Amino acid sequence: MRIGLNRSTELSDVFKELFGEGINQKINGLTTDSRNLKFGDIYIALEGDIHDGHDYLNQVDKLNAAAVLINNSKKVGELNAQKFIVEDTKIALGEIAKRWRKNFNIPIIAITGSNGKTSTKELLYHVLKDKYNVHSTSGNYNTSIGLPLTLLDLSKYHDISILEMGANQLGDIEYLCSIANPTHGLITNISSAHLEGFGTIENITKTKSALFEALEKGVSFVNYADNRLKNLKISGEKITYGLNEICDFPADLHHDKDGSIILTIDSNEIRTNSKNLSFAKNIIAVASIAITIGIDWQYFQDKILTFVAPKGRCKVLKYESITVIDDTYNSNLESCSAAIDYLNAFSGEGRNIAVLGDMLELGDASEDQHRKLGDKCSSSKLDAVFTMGVEAAYTHDSIENIKVKYHFEEHKDLIKTLREHLNKNDKVLFKGSRGMEMEKVISGVFE
Repeated sequence: MRIGLNRSTELSDVFKELFGEGINQKINGLTTDSRNLKFGDIYIALEGDIHDGHDYLNQVDKLNAAAVLINNSKKVGELNAQKFIVEDTKIALGEIAKRWRKNFNIPIIAITGSNGKTSTKELLYHVLKDKYNVHSTSGNYNTSIGLPLTLLDLSKYHDISILEMGANQLGDIEYLCSIANPTHGLITNISSAHLEGFGTIENITKTKSALFEALEKGVSFVNYADNRLKNLKISGEKITYGLNEICDFPADLHHDKDGSIILTIDSNEIRTNSKNLSFAKNIIAVASIAITIGIDWQYFQDKILTFVAPKGRCKVLKYESITVIDDTYNSNLESCSAAIDYLNAFSGEGRNIAVLGDMLELGDASEDQHRKLGDKCSSSKLDAVFTMGVEAAYTHDSIENIKVKYHFEEHKDLIKTLREHLNKNDKVLFKGSRGMEMEKVISGVFE
């Protein structure tokens, strides 16, 4: 991970405040990866489960790093770069970002949740970007390493910051909030994603709800359609939204003649030009924030109609007569079930086909979750299901009443069979966890 910097003096002052000395030369960037270090970068040597960044100190020194942060437990030789010796470089990175964040008195909007946090963040950014100078999380910079780097990219030119917060174990969101000090926060939902790291749904709720706990003096946007969130105690200001009659932003939905969803949010009709229920839910969430901070409803409608989903997130593609739904970014039972519903919402000729990879990080619940996905496929009137991976074998075994079903262990075999099986006008959903790289199947079949 690397960010470029053009505020050398200000960051040097942060180092001087935290570590007793500033940085002696101009700073061009900051990185945790020796492979993308550039001249004048600060290098943070992080110790990971597989790689130790301290092993690459001589390499980054030859590339003329401006400075290096090193754990005091490590023995290192002579370096030309300025050295900062700390107890824990990961914690030090967080402290640098925490101190940097104090320079800004602007809305800091944090978004977390089990599903849809990136899509919600991207939609909110799209709605706000032409009215404000918006700073936002890019890529997957939402972790205990990525979020501090994102914050260090915040500058005096920004009016608003939107920060995505990811979590895969207890305490993650609390830690990220201690660094970012958000002023506004939204939790999209609570579901069984990442059970491997949390163990129970109660632990997931406890971890995610730390965002609202951090907003004692801020604003919490609460999804009243999620009972776990609805029942949380909110100490600061609370604004509620959802497919629920009794909330600040009540929403209802109906469908246009072509099946596209039309939302009514707080008596305002919002056309979506989409059949995707998950997208509609994101719109409701984003409306609660955007309208609250001053966007008007007509402008909001215009921005919704110009939004294009990022690659891998229910993006609809056309390959001649075949419709492809690329939802390959990640997967769990709730999001995969929603994607199947989205597939079935498409009208017209052709078969509905689901191509599903493993749902990862589910721990001891993995077999049960994958079998439930098989039950979902069986009840969804799909014409064919192709599965791939170790865990998805449980899905394959659980599918009933679908004559065409295949299971594979490797991309190449799935690609070959799927390519031979496709017909004119078919509609095909591709879905799987990030580690399954299901986008390779799309490219292998169609490109």
